[in-house]
Order: sequence, then structure tokens, then C-alpha cells
Amino acid sequence: MKKYLALALCLIALPAAAHPGHGEATGFAAGLLHPFTGLDHLAAMLGIGMWSRRQQQPLMLPLTFIGMMALGATLHAGLAAPDSWIAASVVLTGALLASRRLPPACAIALVGAFALLHGQAHGRELPQLSSGAGYLLASAALLLLGRQLGKLRMAAPLIAGAGLCLLAGVV
Repeated sequence: MKKYLALALCLIALPAAAHPGHGEATGFAAGLLHPFTGLDHLAAMLGIGMWSRRQQQPLMLPLTFIGMMALGATLHAGLAAPDSWIAASVVLTGALLASRRLPPACAIALVGAFALLHGQAHGRELPQLSSGAGYLLASAALLLLGRQLGKLRMAAPLIAGAGLCLLAGVV
């Protein structure tokens, strides 16, 4: 059942992978819906949640992701992370799922860097504080869902494949 739920969530996000029209979206509800409408964010959140379950400090990684994503959103005006960097972070998340544990400091640094990129990109799309709050809440829910789905065997190739599709511009 968990395997089908993860696949269904990925398929739901495919039509909206490019985040069309989100520049005009505002408010808490727009932020809350946003992470569910793009393959990049959906794959990253679920993947990091799944991977965090296997690490030595499993709760530190989702907390780091949320904190660094919030920081990245505040830096959105000063940086311009290309979508290819975000897609590459999704590919690497899939690779992490296929790997073993990393030392805690390395895992936290890697997750923090990914989160900074995602926060920076999504901070441009959801500039209001209320939309950002909804975005962070929905992201936390996806991270926790990923933790619950943490033992899915096909997760690594699905997440990495989603990132490769994003890199190739297929979705």
C-alpha cells in the first residue's frame, strides 16, 4: 500500500512539474498547496524524509531541511539557483536513498545545501510570509510522510529518475 501511495503522489505532481502560474499565487492556502504541485519539491521532500529514517540522527535532517529552506526563502533576492541545481539535488537524493549512512555532519551539510536551493527557488514563487508559512508546513508534512514510507525499496530509482527527468526537461 505504501508503495502505491508514493507512486500516486509522484503521478499527481507530474502535470504541474514546472509550477505554472505560481508567481501570482499568494496566501497561506497557496503556500500549503505548492509543495504538492511540483515533482521537484514532492520528490525532494519524500526522498529526504525516507533517507532521514536511515541516518544516525534521523529527526535532525527534516528539521535542518525546514530551517535551511526558510533561510533560503529569505535569500531569494540575492541568489539565483537554476532549476538544474534543484533537479540535480533530486537526483542526488535518489542516490542517497541507495546509499548507506553518512557521518551525521556530512548528512546535515548535504541536506542543508539541498534545502537552501529549494528554499531560494520557492521563496521567489511564494514571497509573502503567509504563503511561506503554508509552504513550510506542507513541506514538513511531506518530510514526515517520507519518514513513514522510509522502507520502500523502489524509492531510490523513482526519486533519482524523477530528478533525471527534471534535468532533461522531460517534465
